Amino acid sequence: MTKSAHPSVFESDYGFPRTDVHLGNWRQAPWNVWAFRNVSEFIPTARIAATSGLTEDPLVDPSDLIDQAFPFDGQRMTLADALRLTSTDALLVMKSGRIVADWHAPNFTLQSRHILFSASKSVTAIVAGIVHGDGLIDLERTVSHYIPELASSAFADARVRDVLDMRVSLDFSETYQDPKGDFARYRRAGLLEPPAAGGIAEPLISFLASLEKAAGDHGGPFHYCSPNSDVLGLVVERATGRRFVDIVTERLWQPLGARQDGYITVDATGIARTGGGFCMTPRDLARIGEMMRQGGVANDRRIVPQAWVEDTIMNGSVEAWQAGPAVSWLPTGRYRNKWYQTGKPSNAYFALGIHGQYLYVDPVAEMVVAKFSSQPEPVNNALKGLNLALFDALANLT
Repeated sequence: MTKSAHPSVFESDYGFPRTDVHLGNWRQAPWNVWAFRNVSEFIPTARIAATSGLTEDPLVDPSDLIDQAFPFDGQRMTLADALRLTSTDALLVMKSGRIVADWHAPNFTLQSRHILFSASKSVTAIVAGIVHGDGLIDLERTVSHYIPELASSAFADARVRDVLDMRVSLDFSETYQDPKGDFARYRRAGLLEPPAAGGIAEPLISFLASLEKAAGDHGGPFHYCSPNSDVLGLVVERATGRRFVDIVTERLWQPLGARQDGYITVDATGIARTGGGFCMTPRDLARIGEMMRQGGVANDRRIVPQAWVEDTIMNGSVEAWQAGPAVSWLPTGRYRNKWYQTGKPSNAYFALGIHGQYLYVDPVAEMVVAKFSSQPEPVNNALKGLNLALFDALANLT
């Protein structure tokens, strides 16, 4: 990269000029540190409006925590070391409904909004739970009942329940580093990558309609496929007759008391990327976690049906999880309504996104952790282990 003789303030802050960041490299280090906080500068987004007039309390000094140590992999590690090793951009810890620590990397502020990547799926499922509570979504109905355009795809005879639990038999692999396969095509449809040479990005729904069924029936092993969650967002739209961003704004974001506008990336036709496009501040993400910890209630107002929250955190097929590949990094896990369950005595559960995005809820410790990162690799199972150990340590230290 070329450095100017007189670097701008931007270049002094981040080590490279803004002109270096583009769709071809925004998920790669070092450019991802800035890009993950500024997605709306290079990908189309739709606004999720916060209620005006609400203000944030000041930052809470994390000094009491940062130098404390916890056991990991046969040695002692400080929280500061864990934050550095996991390329952390922001960490917020709540205990019993109160913020007890904020940690921000350089140039990250209370107003900074960071992409959630696949932790978005858990938020999308909350919205689906709200609409299900309205009686507008039947989880036993097929996807094609709500989205006729998918009647010739793998989703035609898949139930909404299969979509929620990643148990759709789908011929699709999350090959993040493959520039030519279906995953790359999926990202191009979401405007997350440069278009193919001489081409125009296909609409997301056209991509979904082209996906084929794999061998085996729906409802089998856990099979993680991001397109399931974009399908869920479309089910919400078709069931309500309204845009997904409007439902999120009116039924989740504003009742939650979110302090900053959020946004979500959209495709060329304005369809929200509900599988990975949410962007928000750490505090607003933590408010979602606290609402879940409180059984679906925030600001003395029920937002999500209690039955949906209980189903999310207590159910999910152990057999389906054990038969899938994710058991290698979460041996006692389960998956329900797009949330991961640890299977630990704490009954902790979490949302997870590539490059190290987490929303972690520990009911026993009455703790919620929101964590944004810019890990260089999309998936690193060793760092997943470190992050989960960090959350266990925070439960004991805060």
